[in-house]
Amino acid sequence: MKFEDFKLEKTGDGLLPVIVQDAVTLKVLMLGYMNKEAYEKTQEIKKVTFFSRTRQTLWTKGETSGNFLNVVDMYGDCDSDTLLIKVNPVGPTCHRGTTACFDTPENEGFIRRLEKVVKGRHAEMPAGSYTTYLFKKGVNKIAQKVGEEATETIIEAVDQNKENYVAEASDLIYHLMVLSEQMGCSLKDIEDELVKRHK
Repeated sequence: MKFEDFKLEKTGDGLLPVIVQDAVTLKVLMLGYMNKEAYEKTQEIKKVTFFSRTRQTLWTKGETSGNFLNVVDMYGDCDSDTLLIKVNPVGPTCHRGTTACFDTPENEGFIRRLEKVVKGRHAEMPAGSYTTYLFKKGVNKIAQKVGEEATETIIEAVDQNKENYVAEASDLIYHLMVLSEQMGCSLKDIEDELVKRHK
């Protein structure tokens, strides 16, 4: 999509509102504005670049802090007057040192962040990591752990012990994520299957 394809009559200043979202956790990180030059620079360098309304100049997010917003994908909205950019952020997005400029819960989207950690452990196999240990043991050991954690989760559910249930269900989900990675599956694969069934 070209900048000229956006309809900016409503904004009054000819700037394009841009929502930035973490591509992994789906957490909304910030809102900024682009002019044509900022839009084209973002496409060129694959790092989010805004037009600063206060300084009246371009600024690439992270050029002083190092906390860049690396572009994964860009989507115009249905009215062609707003842009959504999915990014892989490097460090915190907000100048306050927080993940996002919006004070939504910090653990929002954590399960996707955990998936990224599991993938990283599988790729790097760091010594001393329990996840590395599981990958080295292979699919049989990981599947065994999923079975054990599923049984323990069921026991706590039958006993009506919510606190223990949450702990065991967390263990189950973690081990299931490790098994999914071992099987070459992602949360998106599972989401896609569930969406298909829902339809």
